[in-house]
Amino acid sequence: MQFLITLLWLAGSGIAIAGDAPLPRPRPPLWIEPQSFREAAGPDFDSADVTSKPSDCDLRLQTIAIVEPVPRLIGPGDCGGGDMVILNAVLRSDGRRIELKPAPVLRCAFAESLAGWLRDEAASLADTLGAYLQSVEIYDDFECRARNRVAGAKLSEHGKGNAVDLRTFVLSDGRALALTNATVARSFRDELRESACRRFTTVLGPGADSYHEGHIHLDLADRRHGYRMCQWDVREPPAEIAARVPLPVPRPTIANEPAR
Repeated sequence: MQFLITLLWLAGSGIAIAGDAPLPRPRPPLWIEPQSFREAAGPDFDSADVTSKPSDCDLRLQTIAIVEPVPRLIGPGDCGGGDMVILNAVLRSDGRRIELKPAPVLRCAFAESLAGWLRDEAASLADTLGAYLQSVEIYDDFECRARNRVAGAKLSEHGKGNAVDLRTFVLSDGRALALTNATVARSFRDELRESACRRFTTVLGPGADSYHEGHIHLDLADRRHGYRMCQWDVREPPAEIAARVPLPVPRPTIANEPAR
């Protein structure tokens, strides 16, 4: 009886008990699907822009690279864009291919700059190491996300197909040159950095922030007054300290020790 009285008092006092406790509100979906193609495409979408006819950029790019056209990527949000391509390989003037693995999805204008840099500058620098540039390991390309994946930050250039992250150059003799590895030839990394900073408006690597310690970020962000960012510390390898093992102490001379 006392238990029943207690329950009635709790209910009357407005204190929630197990049977009356409201269920939590359902969590909203992470992505609300658009109700129509027009909502996904955005107000600036013009269906006449989507055509199988290659753009001027496509025609130029096809002379120096192996690409697949992607006329337009739509959303979510402000992500995507027109005249996108999948960049499978870059063609050197002697016909050799520089494979990109995995093949990145990029805006054509950016793909053209990347292909030109790999073909005319990076490959030539690799030649000085005694083997030719055979492939490039891609760490990141088109991805709809905020900068550095920080919630609430501005849209990354990756979300526009205007950026790529590179990790490793693989040479024809099998050597894998991690671009942030301090043991790779210093002169090669110095010249690679200088050429990248001339070509792209943003170059981020070790020393830029904690997000870019293991790869090199390149993009063509358009900033006020032509401002450029070149933040890639070309570091020296760690000093190697030779291990010094002490010699054993000489045995003391024992007087009249018998011959052996």
